[in-house]
Amino acid sequence: SLFLNTKIRKPKPGTSASDAATLARDQIEEDLKVLNLDSVDMLMLRDSPDCDVMQAQWAVLEEALSSGKTRSIGVINYCKGSLKCLLETAKVKPALNYYMVHVGMGPNLDAIALRSFCDEMGIRTFAYGAVGEPGPSDELLNSPILNRIGSAHGNKSPEEVALRYVIQGGAAVSVRPTTKFGLGTGFCGSEDGAKECANGLKKRASVFDWSLTEKEMAELAAMESPDDNPTLFSSAGCPGAFGS
Repeated sequence: SLFLNTKIRKPKPGTSASDAATLARDQIEEDLKVLNLDSVDMLMLRDSPDCDVMQAQWAVLEEALSSGKTRSIGVINYCKGSLKCLLETAKVKPALNYYMVHVGMGPNLDAIALRSFCDEMGIRTFAYGAVGEPGPSDELLNSPILNRIGSAHGNKSPEEVALRYVIQGGAAVSVRPTTKFGLGTGFCGSEDGAKECANGLKKRASVFDWSLTEKEMAELAAMESPDDNPTLFSSAGCPGAFGS
């Protein structure tokens, strides 16, 4: 079965809260029309440097939830400060927060604080970037530690070990079928690419057939590199945001 979600576009800087709410409401109707559906499984909201905008748009998502246009609502790249803003007026907490998690970020204080806050608030962590973003991390894929652990589990690849680490840590995770990706680029569109991606997805799915030991999980969690900002692609209101 498919789980269908759609993401609300960020309003342009300077957009008022009321106008941002209208944009979100209009996009929901447009998306449902294009999809020829009455509802989706999830609507996801990107953050904004303007707290009022986030609160106004979240209220629109809550309306969509109550009217049956979506089964759930979540957020994307929300740092702790953005979540606190949203929760000040939210009637419904986000079902999840979609942000970056991968090996090497274990000791990262921002990542630890964000995960702890999400857990405390009952907001599920939905992770992307298990092998790095916006492109695959060469350091991660060539890590002697990941290669050694993979060899101990029947020659699992570093990307399989990295993915298993995130899943076994309790996060939901989105996966890329191959490591051939980058910012604004894709690989699965061609005939050959489609075949490789299909095989890659099957391989990624096999990550549920094995597990890391407690010692291996601890070793991976202690890795300090490659470090990253968990909400790298957030707005300027979050620390270390992309392009800020």
